[in-house]
Amino acid sequence: MRSPLSSRLPVAAFAVAATFFTVQTPAFAVLDFIFGKKEKVVPTADERAVQEQTAQGLLAQGLAAQQAGKTGRAKGYYEKVVNQYPFTQAAGEAAYQKAVIVRHTENDLEEAFNAFQEFIDNHRQSPRFAEAIEKQYEIAEEARGGKKQRSLLLLPMKMNPSDILAFYEKIITNAPYGKFAALSQFSIAEIQQDLREKDKAVQAYQKVVDNYPGTSQASEAQFRIASISNVAAQRSEDAANLTATRDALKTYMAANPGGERKQEAEQILRQVNTAEANQSLSVAKFYRTQGKTVAAAMYLNEAIKFGSPEVSAEARELLAELAAEDPDGVSQSRRGQPDQDFTKLASKDLKSRPDYVGPMAPELARLAEKPRMRSGNDSFMPIPLTEPALPLQPGAANPAPGSLLPSLPQTEKPAVLPVPPTPAPAGTTPPVPPAPKPAP
Repeated sequence: MRSPLSSRLPVAAFAVAATFFTVQTPAFAVLDFIFGKKEKVVPTADERAVQEQTAQGLLAQGLAAQQAGKTGRAKGYYEKVVNQYPFTQAAGEAAYQKAVIVRHTENDLEEAFNAFQEFIDNHRQSPRFAEAIEKQYEIAEEARGGKKQRSLLLLPMKMNPSDILAFYEKIITNAPYGKFAALSQFSIAEIQQDLREKDKAVQAYQKVVDNYPGTSQASEAQFRIASISNVAAQRSEDAANLTATRDALKTYMAANPGGERKQEAEQILRQVNTAEANQSLSVAKFYRTQGKTVAAAMYLNEAIKFGSPEVSAEARELLAELAAEDPDGVSQSRRGQPDQDFTKLASKDLKSRPDYVGPMAPELARLAEKPRMRSGNDSFMPIPLTEPALPLQPGAANPAPGSLLPSLPQTEKPAVLPVPPTPAPAGTTPPVPPAPKPAP
């Protein structure tokens, strides 16, 4: 048997809860808290029309409370619309306004970001979608910059870099082709660069170049890739970093011939070429001391190719000395290499090559050419309308018409055409033809 105290506990708990919620939220929020939320069922067209009218009324009350500064009451109205009428157009506006209240009243950026994310997940067709993405980007930028929050101590806000990266990645997922996607990807790369994670930063910048070409972020990302590789090359003197820097700079200058970073890119490229030329010159000197002429000549050509005038002059002198000491070794270093030379010593003697067959004869060259269509004014003349004079011996006259026809054989006679009768003179009686003979 239950005691009187135990029977009064639920009633007391309900009274306390009702008193608390009456002060903080409207009465409908109390019912939702006690009895739980109803399952979302797609309404019919008629039911949706009725729900839309009711939801618009609650939304208007929430907007009025929000303008009056009663953000708590307004938030309760918005939650009522979102929970009870999720399939109405008013639900989207209510969810957005609720996120705005959280953004301006709470000190937790993550909670504000999630409030807008809830709106985006459930109301992607709302006209507020683009504004919600922009709000999320502002929150991510604020979290990254460490803006001071409104608190008693006014301490600068600090968030884990992984959480900030998650903000930007979520923005890209929400709108991968929106205007804030390239900005978010670029911010991810900058954070990786600030964390001194070279490989991740280069990959993040490369995503900007690949996924968002033609944007200002893409051109800047290409330059950042070159800058990061250049810094790594200066620290480690690694040939791979020098090559990566050169490739990135050439790509940037080709894609942005009039870019803002053009002069900086050209200056860094000269530094990279000089560094690689000096490195190649040092390696060539080492191989020369070891007596490896072929390797030394190859690196000297690299130094001439990328070096400054001073480095190129020194490399040419050393290459000339090597050619005098070991001409076969220098010649062997050029075998299998492309026909690009930077010294007079490496000029090609084509006639001495085993695969040389000589140039094609002019007649064969003309026969090998493809026929070309006539175009423009050329020496083409139309067919003459009159028959030209036949070629004759000097001093001979032109033959009479028909004299060039072949003569008939003796066995053949020319056909005789009938001659029409001569008409009788005027005033005379024409002769009467004889009467025909009677039939036998």
